[in-house]
Amino acid sequence: MFKKIASVLTFVLARLTLSSAAHADHHGMKKDIVDVAAANGSFSTLVAAVKAVGLVDTLKGDGPFTVFAPTDEAFAKLPAGTVENLLKSQNKDKLTAILTYHVVSGKVMAADVVKLDSATTVQGQSVNVTTNDSSVMINSANVVMADVKASNGVIHVIDTVLLPKE
Repeated sequence: MFKKIASVLTFVLARLTLSSAAHADHHGMKKDIVDVAAANGSFSTLVAAVKAVGLVDTLKGDGPFTVFAPTDEAFAKLPAGTVENLLKSQNKDKLTAILTYHVVSGKVMAADVVKLDSATTVQGQSVNVTTNDSSVMINSANVVMADVKASNGVIHVIDTVLLPKE
């Protein structure tokens, strides 16, 4: 067990190369989850989706929240037209379900992952958490950067959009 924990922590530390935009201060105060994502530049699709369904105020709230944030490249892997279709007003409920499936209440740092095999999302369904010597996965998504800190929680960057069961 100790070897597994050490391996996962080594992986996390190796991936913990935070950019100044991802862990920025704004007039002496850390940015919240939405501000960190917006400033990073790799999450424009995610930020647009959060705005489209009215979750900005929630994710700027006190939290704490853990967000598994898919990059723009992760959204680009979806079938053509999917993102545009989800952003239509008639699909607000479906998009809200997808986005809240990426959020867990509380602040779950990478060091806590070794203690989990699943986590219940704000959407209500659980995501599977798996670890091995060199990676952490949330369902089928790889965590490509862990522990991006924000004033109201933490972001773990993932390479695939998580889709809840319908």
